[in-house]
Amino acid sequence: QVQLVESGGGLVQPGGSLRLSCAASGVSFTNRGYVMSWYRQAPGKERELVASIASGGSTNIVDAVKGRFTISRDNAKKTLYLQMNNLKTEDTAVYFCNAELWGKVNYWGQGTQVTVSS
Repeated sequence: QVQLVESGGGLVQPGGSLRLSCAASGVSFTNRGYVMSWYRQAPGKERELVASIASGGSTNIVDAVKGRFTISRDNAKKTLYLQMNNLKTEDTAVYFCNAELWGKVNYWGQGTQVTVSS
């Protein structure tokens, strides 16, 4: 059974940094079928992709956070990370960890709140 547990959210001032973690069980990061991603959902808005990392290690970062956010993983620890630097107020959202298997099955964590405010 797949389980994803996010942590690391919190309140930070604009320009600050946070690192989110997603502890995964029942998932093999290097399994060809898996793509691990971070999504976010701001109040009143749809959930949107932030960054993803494929089983081979290639990454995709959306333009809104490119140059500020980095996605990475530790295969041995089965943990996915999102390093967020130079945070802006518009980055405020609930951040979700996602595991997608063969583009058909999606697993979600419960989310972690990130609030950027002075």
